[in-house]
Amino acid sequence: MTGFHLRDAAASDAPALSALGRDSFVAAFGHLYRPDDLARFLDEVHDLATVAAQIADPGYLHRLAVDDAGRLLGYCKLEAVSSYAGHSDASAPLGLSQLYTDPAMTGRGLGGALMDWTLATARARGCDAVQLSVWSENTGAQRFYQRHGFAKIADIDFWVGSHRDDEFLYELRL
Repeated sequence: MTGFHLRDAAASDAPALSALGRDSFVAAFGHLYRPDDLARFLDEVHDLATVAAQIADPGYLHRLAVDDAGRLLGYCKLEAVSSYAGHSDASAPLGLSQLYTDPAMTGRGLGGALMDWTLATARARGCDAVQLSVWSENTGAQRFYQRHGFAKIADIDFWVGSHRDDEFLYELRL
């Protein structure tokens, strides 16, 4: 796909990141959860203040895919130190905690461009692995990650409010 470019997030991007994170999660998974569980999760993870604080925190990296008019089409959020590091013997794993695109933009190359940036960033920082979690029934995302060299290394839990999902931990050794 042409007509988009990648850039780092700025403080002014927090509202758009919060909205796209919420919208993407609900479009993909909202039907799985009770409304109160979904609302609690969205308020914790995609809250505007939380997103703004993470943009300002050097422990997180956000990369945005924007169109030529500056509209947010997708993004990824990295954790400088993976929250899943204890599940692997990697000594310096980077965490890919979110890779979301506008649901209307899926399949147009945004995810691949963001993944390429993620892997280049991990290598430039001297990381020896990239880790991410993916819902056990999200076979499309699993195929995407496998195409990029990721493999399942553990079964983990993912909580949305009081609802527990079976999740797979994927890792790519660098």
